[in-house]
Amino acid sequence: MRVAVVGAGISGLACARELAAAGVAVTVFEKSRGSGGRLATRRADPYAFDHGAQYFTVRDERFAEEVARWQGAHAVAEFPGPVVSIRSGRAQPTSPHRRFVGVPGMSAIGRLLAAGLDLRHATAVTALAFSGTGWDVLGEHGRVLGTFDRVVVAVPAPQAAALLAPSPSLAALARSCEMSPCWAVMAAFDHRLPFEWDGAFVEDAPLAWVMRDGAKPGRPGAECWVLHAGPAWTREHLEQDKSFIPAPLLDVFAQVTGVIARPVHVEAHRWRYALPEEPLTLPYLLDDGAGLAACGDWCGGPRVEGAWLSGHSLGRTLVR
Repeated sequence: MRVAVVGAGISGLACARELAAAGVAVTVFEKSRGSGGRLATRRADPYAFDHGAQYFTVRDERFAEEVARWQGAHAVAEFPGPVVSIRSGRAQPTSPHRRFVGVPGMSAIGRLLAAGLDLRHATAVTALAFSGTGWDVLGEHGRVLGTFDRVVVAVPAPQAAALLAPSPSLAALARSCEMSPCWAVMAAFDHRLPFEWDGAFVEDAPLAWVMRDGAKPGRPGAECWVLHAGPAWTREHLEQDKSFIPAPLLDVFAQVTGVIARPVHVEAHRWRYALPEEPLTLPYLLDDGAGLAACGDWCGGPRVEGAWLSGHSLGRTLVR
């Protein structure tokens, strides 16, 4: 069986690894130059920022076993925090959770999962077409990238809906899942900001989350911060030029923390599809007759664990 996986995020890579471990010929197509999707690290020497997923937690035993493997490969370490919740300028402790991060950046997890796979980076998939002998995976200008018996679509729900058009039932399910956007601001400072916490959920401001990235294990120690805007603010400014995004969010950061500081480095990144608003209750999508399937955090739950479980479960099912 020849299988194509479209998307090298955590879900797609988890599915591909299950298939490859069973001896299935699997090819992964990824439009960007890296692996891991929103488990991403932006480097701007001497600074580094995890501008997508900030950390992850573990609840499921299957995922716990996988995370133990990542720890054994020195790609993951526990992050002690502390993490608080800020409301009306007051910081309150949050419920204790074991939080994990990639080392030396969140992107290390994607690199580990991608190792040994047939992975085609910088290769955008634009459509799928059944040729009579299998599924043609089409790239830009209709170029055939390969023909496969099955195709797994592991991209955000709105993008998955377009690729799943040959299976109307799967496409409809993907279209039913809305995904929230997120503007991320990366800021570095020349001194340590005077907070007793390293991460904070912000409850009543345009910001939703702020984190001292430099406090994570394996980092060089520079005072690097990531600020995530909430969905409402991001939607309001979704198409604004990214050069205008940092200033208002840094102003909000100063207001909610009471500390005014001027960054020595700042940039912004837009995640158009950051989080599923209401994930599907199905762990993955499968049209067995057509040979099409889909997985992602919009199926398994809006967390790194949910994304991995979705791809892992789908891979197991396809092997069986």
